[in-house]
Amino acid sequence: MKIGIVSDGKFGDRAFEIIREKFPTEWITAPFPSGMMADDIDLTLPECDLYISYVRYPDVALAIIDKQKPVILGVSFGVGFLRQAKEINENVVAPPTMCSLEDNTWVPEINEFAKVFGRPGFDVKIQDNSTINSIQVIRGSPCGSTVAASAELTGIRLSPEQLQHFGLRICHFCRAPRLGRTCDKEAAGILHIHELVGTINTTSPVAGARVKSFIDTMEK
Repeated sequence: MKIGIVSDGKFGDRAFEIIREKFPTEWITAPFPSGMMADDIDLTLPECDLYISYVRYPDVALAIIDKQKPVILGVSFGVGFLRQAKEINENVVAPPTMCSLEDNTWVPEINEFAKVFGRPGFDVKIQDNSTINSIQVIRGSPCGSTVAASAELTGIRLSPEQLQHFGLRICHFCRAPRLGRTCDKEAAGILHIHELVGTINTTSPVAGARVKSFIDTMEK
């Protein structure tokens, strides 16, 4: 499966570097017009099976969507825009963050991508005294924040303070653009903490119980 990363130059560069380690991937430069109407945009795209749009201009995003190929919106413009996009091409998704994407959509190409990149999954070896012996990322964010932040957890003893630090490190590495109301670094941090502790609860319920009150408060 070939993936096209479409960007107007500000977002998507790190995702391109990481995604191309797993899939054939092409970097595609799109215009960032000022004051142009959609009819004025002539966008030529190389043939790909799936496009991931990091463009910041809604009409350019619609031009990508109009190619009738599956599209993941890495920059979202809200539910109204998504509704309009689906009238053009139903195979479009706009996850709240790229690390919340799951492989349960109706689009095979998006599901294939989301088996590798999306909602974080971990393999954690942890002692009952809450010391993390090892952690492996099974699925992570395409910006690399999952791998980068979790690499700092080996050897630490799990605690509310360490979980807060982990969430802050996710925010630090996160490349979610601060556009619209759906791209949220804090949401990415909370999602990673939730998934990490969920895995730990399965591996070592004793260790998970040590941070249960913190997780309950966070989720409230």
